[in-house]
Amino acid sequence: TYTTDTTSREENKKTIDSLYNLSVDIKKIRRLKEWVLLQDVAYVKEVASILQEMGADETTVAHILERCPEAILHTPAEVNSQRALWQLVCQNEKQLIKLIQQFPESFFTTEYHENQKANILFFQELGLKNNIITRFLTSAPSIFYNPVEKNRNVIETLQRNYLSLGGSDANMKIWILKLLSQNPFILLNTSTTIQENLEFLQKNDFTDHEVLQLLSKLKGFIFQLTSTTMQKSMLFSKSVFKCSDQELKQLVLKCPALLYYSVPILEERLEGLLKEGISVVQIRETPMVLELTTQIVQYRIKKLSALGYDIKSGTLESLSGTKKDFEVNYGKIQSKKERPIFNPVAPINIED
Repeated sequence: TYTTDTTSREENKKTIDSLYNLSVDIKKIRRLKEWVLLQDVAYVKEVASILQEMGADETTVAHILERCPEAILHTPAEVNSQRALWQLVCQNEKQLIKLIQQFPESFFTTEYHENQKANILFFQELGLKNNIITRFLTSAPSIFYNPVEKNRNVIETLQRNYLSLGGSDANMKIWILKLLSQNPFILLNTSTTIQENLEFLQKNDFTDHEVLQLLSKLKGFIFQLTSTTMQKSMLFSKSVFKCSDQELKQLVLKCPALLYYSVPILEERLEGLLKEGISVVQIRETPMVLELTTQIVQYRIKKLSALGYDIKSGTLESLSGTKKDFEVNYGKIQSKKERPIFNPVAPINIED
């Protein structure tokens, strides 16, 4: 156990000396997490030694301890347990030390060791590949802190709903794995939230097939919403686009962002588009443009205007889409503009 209470405490000289011998920037630690240097017990040499055993050179060890100084407060037994745990999904120690260097905080969170282990084994049983599990360990470590029963419960709720919405047994595993890969934070929700959000869509006349379509399009982010926020966003869109319930449903299927983004975000983005001279009618025809931030829209309009493309009179298709989609559209417009107009029947001027 260690404390972050720094009042009337002195730095541990032994810790300072050990860090200094490892070429660690002690000023950096003082600035960011001085409390680590005040603890009575630290395992600087032992932790450094384990990292070196895994293949870390002096610079890498120093970098890891500067990024995550609390690593030195873990016992060698705790660090070795984490090492064995992460080796379950890492190809080799070279990959493991690279991950520790990039994400030291995730590796040195040892309090949930048993939950982490149970969840790794559960994800492997589920069919998730080890490279996906390592991505989860580094980018979404909190999902491993849940008891495995909670994560299992959420997965079972998703599977049950997938089948009840008309999904097939044959495709269910692929669907679940894809959903998890896209958004592992689904597991931080409760089974009740998942149930309530799906029921909300059904009450709003989305067919089972359309609900499945929305789940896939929204990559599971729908479970991070509430029925109240979804209701408000839908009412806002209905009022802006002056459409019937059926038309609104089609707009949401075309652009799930209308369901996902809160009213203030939709308002701000709509306002940004209108300021650029784009009409509500144009936005209704291509609602996907609301998926983009105002800054991205302004940047793209500027680039297209430089080519002489008038966004006010044209379609918004060339404006929407991912960065890659936009670059492709921009390239097409650019090459069309640069291509010389050739008239095959025009007389050829030949100088005498």
